Amino acid sequence: MLQTGIFSGYFPYALEETATKIRAHGFNTVQLDLHFKDMDLSKLSRDKCVRIRDTFRDHNLPISCISAYTNIVHPEPAERARRNGVLKDILAHAQYLGSPYVISETGTFATDSDWVHHPHNKTEDGWDQCRTVLRELAQHAYDHGAVFLLETYVNNVVGSVEETLRMFAEVDHPGMGLLMDPTNYFEAHNIDAMDKTLNQVFDALSDKIKIAHAKDVKRSDDDKSEKHSDIGDDTAAESHTFRGVGEIELPAPGLGALNYDLYLKRLAQKHPNIPLIIEHLSEDDVPRAKAFIDGKLRANGL
Repeated sequence: MLQTGIFSGYFPYALEETATKIRAHGFNTVQLDLHFKDMDLSKLSRDKCVRIRDTFRDHNLPISCISAYTNIVHPEPAERARRNGVLKDILAHAQYLGSPYVISETGTFATDSDWVHHPHNKTEDGWDQCRTVLRELAQHAYDHGAVFLLETYVNNVVGSVEETLRMFAEVDHPGMGLLMDPTNYFEAHNIDAMDKTLNQVFDALSDKIKIAHAKDVKRSDDDKSEKHSDIGDDTAAESHTFRGVGEIELPAPGLGALNYDLYLKRLAQKHPNIPLIIEHLSEDDVPRAKAFIDGKLRANGL
C-alpha cells in the first residue's frame, strides 16, 4: 500500500515539536526539510544528522527523502557554485539522515525566480550546462551512497516528458533518479488533455521513479504572475510558498483538476509501496489534504 507523508517544513517548530505534530496527524513518513527552530543547519555534521534521523524514527516517522531545492544552473558562476555546494553537502550527509534520496529541480537561467521560464533554458548551451551539473551531482551522490532525484518542472531546463527522457539517456548513471510529480508536466496546451498527459508521463517514466509528490493543478484565474501563499512562517523557503506562475496554478491536493484516481493507479502499478508526499499547503489545511489523499487511496484499494 502507498505510504502517505508530508514535507516537514510545513511545521515550523523545533525538531522534537515538529516530529510530534506530524505524527499526531497520522503520517508515517516525511520528506525532510533542513529547517528547525532549535538547530543551526547552515553547516551540516554527522552528529546533527543523526539527531534529526533518530528523532523522526523515535516518532515512527522514517525519513524517505530530503529536500535540497535550488537553482542548479543559476547564470552567475559564483552563485551557481555556492548553491550547488550546499546541495552537494546535503548529498554527502544523506547517509546519516536515513535516506539516500536528495531532491531538486533543474533550475532556470532567470535570476529573479527559480520557477520562471527563460529563453536560454531551451537552448543547446543551456541544456549542455545543465547536463554537466547533473553529471557532477549524480557522481557526487554515488560517491557518498546517495541518489540525486531530478524533479521535472515545465519552466525549468528539464520541463517535459521528452526532456526528462533525454536527460536520463545522456546522464545514464546510478546516482540519479526521478521524483514524480505529475502536476509539474502540465501547461496551458495540455491541461485539458488530463488523462492522455498522465498516461504519457507514466508510460515513459515509470521505471525512473523513486519518490512521489501529492499536490494539484488547475488553470489560474486572471492573475498570471508568480503566485506564493502565506503559510504562516516568515522564514519559509520559497519552494514551500510557491503556487504556480502564468496560466497554471499548483494548489494543495484536492483543490484542482488532477485526476487523482488515474494518477494513483498508474503510480501503484510499478511502485505499490512508494512514499507519497503531500505539499503546497499550510499547516491548518493538513487534515483536509490528508483526508483527501487517504480517501483516494482507500477508494482505489491502494
